[in-house]
Amino acid sequence: MQLFCQIKPASEDWLDMADQLASQLGLTVSTTPTSSFILHLNAHGLSLSAPSSGNPLQVDFVSGKNAHRRLYGGGRNQPLARALGFKQGVSPVIIDATAGFARDAFVMASLGANVTLIEQHPIIAALISDGLTRGNADPAVAPIIQRMSLHRANAVDYLQTLSQIDWPDTIYLDPMYPQRDKTALVKKEMQLLHQLVGTDQHSHDLLDIACQRARQRIVVKRPKSAAFLAQIKPVASITSKNTRYDIYKPRLT
Repeated sequence: MQLFCQIKPASEDWLDMADQLASQLGLTVSTTPTSSFILHLNAHGLSLSAPSSGNPLQVDFVSGKNAHRRLYGGGRNQPLARALGFKQGVSPVIIDATAGFARDAFVMASLGANVTLIEQHPIIAALISDGLTRGNADPAVAPIIQRMSLHRANAVDYLQTLSQIDWPDTIYLDPMYPQRDKTALVKKEMQLLHQLVGTDQHSHDLLDIACQRARQRIVVKRPKSAAFLAQIKPVASITSKNTRYDIYKPRLT
């Protein structure tokens, strides 16, 4: 995978860490990067910038939007939680097969679920990993972070090779789709994801294998007016203002 990205350490104090990260990701280190994407490494952690993204983007589970959603998101009554199968006294074991920036996975874990995050793109996985490390150092967030485990892998391959004993209750899919939301923040993030990851070519395969590996349900997040994933009708849907959660039954073998 060729990545047009360079790592920019804040100072010489960060060169060793930058070199280690560059080795892991197959990138180069530069104090004056010339690439379109730049990974910034400093005392505040790891962040990513691109010409269209404005301020560098960082996965932050302690403050900002994730903190607001944790505190005021509606708990188990919110549409995401109901779609995933949260009930009083019941917290499903979940695989988030399309982790992205891990916002939904963090909500799942904050509600009590053990969540496995699958992210194929090495830069996005590095941002999530950095966010998990910083979150684990915060006493208020650490118990949530400890219910989240990250795997850098192709989701289809990961699910195909998953031992039956490790099949989750629920598999969650949030495949790439343009214009999920009308807010400028989400638009910039989605633009960055599209530039970095490209278009989604494997949604049908991912839904197919997910239906063979979930014990209870598969949940697919879609924009409210979008077509069903792979044109396959779900057994039920739960909607919010701009989003629809389509629920599919597993096909266990």
